[in-house]
Amino acid sequence: MDFVFLGTGAGIPAKARNVSAIALELLEERGAVWLFDCGEATQHQILRTPVKPRRIEKIFITHLHGDHIFGLPGFLSSRSFQGGTEELIIYGPAGIEEFVLTSLRVSGTHVLYPLQFVEVTEGVVFEDETFIVTAMPLDHGIFCLGYRIVEKDRPGVLLVDKLRSEGIKPGPLFKRLKNGEDVQLEDGRILSGKNYLGEPQKGRVITILGDTRPCEAVDILAENADYLVHEATFSEKDVKIAHDYYHSTTVQAAEAASRARVKQLILTHISSRYLADDIIQLRNEAAAVFPETMIAEDLLSVKIPLN
Repeated sequence: MDFVFLGTGAGIPAKARNVSAIALELLEERGAVWLFDCGEATQHQILRTPVKPRRIEKIFITHLHGDHIFGLPGFLSSRSFQGGTEELIIYGPAGIEEFVLTSLRVSGTHVLYPLQFVEVTEGVVFEDETFIVTAMPLDHGIFCLGYRIVEKDRPGVLLVDKLRSEGIKPGPLFKRLKNGEDVQLEDGRILSGKNYLGEPQKGRVITILGDTRPCEAVDILAENADYLVHEATFSEKDVKIAHDYYHSTTVQAAEAASRARVKQLILTHISSRYLADDIIQLRNEAAAVFPETMIAEDLLSVKIPLN
């Protein structure tokens, strides 16, 4: 599981920061990539990374402001020419289907794979045997969502040394035991897989927020998360502007991380008014409140270790 930050700027593209898009690579977990928002030129940013468009199976949109969705028509079209044949599902607020289908229809674009839409309000938006994704509305100028991605606990590791000590050699039985099955040996013994597994490994929790003022939903979505990706459009010295435009400051994001007891805070959606020399100050503002803080840069890759 890895983050790839494709765009970390707010509002309009800047030389150092493209607009919002984050890839969550789940290659080991499900051989796929999930994309969170798709601002203008996201497909250009992808070309500069190892992310494969054909592996993107889900796109989660936080809200319908242009800096979060204007890259969708181009990306969806190009995916057809980059080996994308598998179904792609887009989750997002009401209006996302109309925006995408209108863009494709007016431009005469035909995608060569099934395209589905799930319009999201609140609650569980996706669940399978490995992950559960929930969403809640935030406090922004238009309807905007935050997403909480919970990896379900994984089975413990197979106790190979214990098996060998009982005279059981590696082979196909090991896989069945690791799956928790009961197996019968040639000598008639029956082994229960649950007796040869270590403690379950706790799944990871990732919270990715759209644009927002501080609100209760942020604390709920971020509670005890391993990683919180939080917008920090403004410096604390511009707190009034942040409030007026329905955004957060660096310090407000750090305070949220502290309240929610997250392990790591990653700040993104940085206003273009802040130049390279300002970034250290922005990070220091947040780190004074929550030391485990980093500011994402375009094309930054962050590995999310197992718990």
